Amino acid sequence: MEIENAKRQFLEYIEIERGRVVKTVENYDRYLTRYFTHANIKRTSDISEENIREFRLWLNRQAGTGRDSMKRRTQNYYLIALRAFLKFLRKRGIEGISPERIELAKVPERSLDIMTAAELARLLAAPREALAKEQDPNRRRAFLRDAAILELFFSTGLRVAELCSLNADIDLSRDEFSIRGKGDKVRVVFLSPAAKEAVRTYLAAREDMGEALFVDGWASKLHRITSRDVQRHIKQYAARAGITSKVTPHMLRHAFATDLLSNGADLRSVQALLGHANIATTQIYTHVTDAHLREVHKKYHSRGA
Repeated sequence: MEIENAKRQFLEYIEIERGRVVKTVENYDRYLTRYFTHANIKRTSDISEENIREFRLWLNRQAGTGRDSMKRRTQNYYLIALRAFLKFLRKRGIEGISPERIELAKVPERSLDIMTAAELARLLAAPREALAKEQDPNRRRAFLRDAAILELFFSTGLRVAELCSLNADIDLSRDEFSIRGKGDKVRVVFLSPAAKEAVRTYLAAREDMGEALFVDGWASKLHRITSRDVQRHIKQYAARAGITSKVTPHMLRHAFATDLLSNGADLRSVQALLGHANIATTQIYTHVTDAHLREVHKKYHSRGA
C-alpha cells in the first residue's frame, strides 16, 4: 500500500475513531513523516526492522536541548507513533512487522516539580492582591478571571486544555461537572466552595455574551482563552508571589494530586479524578507521601528515635 495513503487513513482513524485531539494528530503526522523521509519509505512493505533500527540510531544522535542529544523520552514519541501506525495496518489486514517488535527506550523516572504549600497559598492569593490595588474595569475583570482559573485548577485537577474548553453555562448550583478529556473520555470533577465563589464572582463581572467560560483580550479583541494565555498569566502571578522556580498550569494539577494523596486519598481514586488511563501514570505522585512514611518510621521503628 502506498505510504502516504496509509498515513492519511491512519491519521483520520486516530482523530475520528480514537478521538485524539488535533494536536496529537499533528504530532503523529510529524513523527511518522520524519521516519518515512529518513528511511525513504514509499510503501508499507518498505518498513523493516533494519531501517527502524537505523532510524533509532539516527534519532539518538540528533541534537537536543543545549549540548545534549535528543532525550530518550522524545525519541520514544516517534516509536509510539510508529507502533500505533503498525497496529493500525495490522487491524486493516496489511502485512508488516509486528508492533510488539518495537521496544521503547528505557527512560529515568519522571521527577515532579512541586510547589510548597506556602508557595501555592501565595500563588492563589496573587490575583486578589492585585485586584485590591486596581481601578481599571478591564484589568479588574482579568484579575477576577485569573483568581477563578487558579482556584478551579486546584479544585479539579483539570488539564489546561480542558479548562480552556469550558463554557460559561457551567452549573454553579452543583458541586461537580463533567469534562471530556484525553481520548474523548468523560470524567466528573468537583468544585470546592472557594472555586465556586471565584467563578461566580468572575462571571458576575463579565459584560460580554461570549460562549467561553474564560476569555482574554478585553482591551483589544475578545477571544476564548488559550493554553498559552493561561501559561503566560500564571508565570506573571508566580513572579508576583515571589516564586523563583518555573510555575506552569500543570504544576497546579500536580498540587491537586499531591494534596489528595498527602491527606490519605487512595491511588485509584486519584487516578479517576485526574483522568489517567493507566495507574502507572498516577504512581509518579506517590513519592510525595515519603514525608508521611518518614514520620511512620520515626514513630514506630524501635530505633527510629
